[in-house]
Amino acid sequence: MSGHGRVHRPEAGMLLVASPTLTDPHFRRTVVYLIAHNDEGSAGLVLNRRTETAVHNVLPTWTAKVSRPQALYAGGPVQTSGAMCLGVSKVGVDPSDVDGVVRVHGSVVLVDLDSDPEATGGALSGVRIFAGHAGWGEGQLDEEIAEGAWFVVPGRPADIVAGPRSDLWFEVLRRQGLPMAWHAYRPTDIRSN
Repeated sequence: MSGHGRVHRPEAGMLLVASPTLTDPHFRRTVVYLIAHNDEGSAGLVLNRRTETAVHNVLPTWTAKVSRPQALYAGGPVQTSGAMCLGVSKVGVDPSDVDGVVRVHGSVVLVDLDSDPEATGGALSGVRIFAGHAGWGEGQLDEEIAEGAWFVVPGRPADIVAGPRSDLWFEVLRRQGLPMAWHAYRPTDIRSN
């Protein structure tokens, strides 16, 4: 991985940014927030795949707490009928003091969608709801990283609730500094350049 700046290890709270060489339609130009990475495998949520489904159509009690755009996001190809929720704790709130949330990393939490949105949501500055998630079996993600499919970079709480006009893939790569930032400007297919 030389030439890509500092090499980060995958762990909860890191982002997997699809390299321009990753052409799988499920993951092309995606930014995945890792919620778990251990010996059994890895799980994450694709942060930048908004669906056309409004949150109020599927989880109306959470609508007021969801960051704009108030749409369901496609978290990945695994268990697409299930919903997961990531939230960001308000400044000064200790997630371990909040019922219905589990800390993932720093101020980022997994939110129990069966909890009371008013009680839980009051401790959160932003929430995003995902249908499905991304998953990798034992060693699979490490192999994909070694093959150059993913860049592993630190995540920021703001990435989870990025606004509707944000090109998260481009922005995350660009903020890495050179030489990695160069990949944000690479054409998807170098032959079409």
